[in-house]
Amino acid sequence: MDDRLEKQLAFSLEIDKEKNIFRQTHLSGHGRNENDAEHAWHMAIMAYLLREYANEPVDITKVMLMCLIHDIVEIDAGDTYAYDEEAKKTQKAREDAAKERIFSLLPADQKEELTALFDEFESASTAEARYAHAMDNLQPLILNSSNGGSDWREHGVSASAVYGRQGHTKEGSERLYEVTDRIIRENIGKGNIKNDL
Repeated sequence: MDDRLEKQLAFSLEIDKEKNIFRQTHLSGHGRNENDAEHAWHMAIMAYLLREYANEPVDITKVMLMCLIHDIVEIDAGDTYAYDEEAKKTQKAREDAAKERIFSLLPADQKEELTALFDEFESASTAEARYAHAMDNLQPLILNSSNGGSDWREHGVSASAVYGRQGHTKEGSERLYEVTDRIIRENIGKGNIKNDL
């Protein structure tokens, strides 16, 4: 086997470990915690289905690839819960180290390509990245809401914290932010999210 193919297969096997990184969010219907690979797959499909609601025209293939790779770094860095302010302080350093190790398994050109795509997602500096971030926010929101807000209640999440995270959704999709806002308000009304506004 040539070196290029060997590296590509090594990377392909390594990213299987993403299936073992479990998130705080539970599957719909009060299921088990979802894993990072399920989250990424779900986001990618949603991005395709909801693309007409992006604020700007987007290269949907690029968006879907961003969705699929954005949490690969959590194989090493672990999942950082969206509302864990302490863990977020070290998140970038942990993820940067993971990005270097994991993407270095690839041939140099593909390492460069996926690293640039990951960095673009993180910076939210393009229409594609902003729309991908909207998916990253919306996907766990609809799961949490479908579960009666149990994840928010378990962690005592406040409305200001949810709006702080979800406010970025409108940068990728004003229309989906309208839906997000309605879901948040409904869950505040039900007592699932602490009303500190």
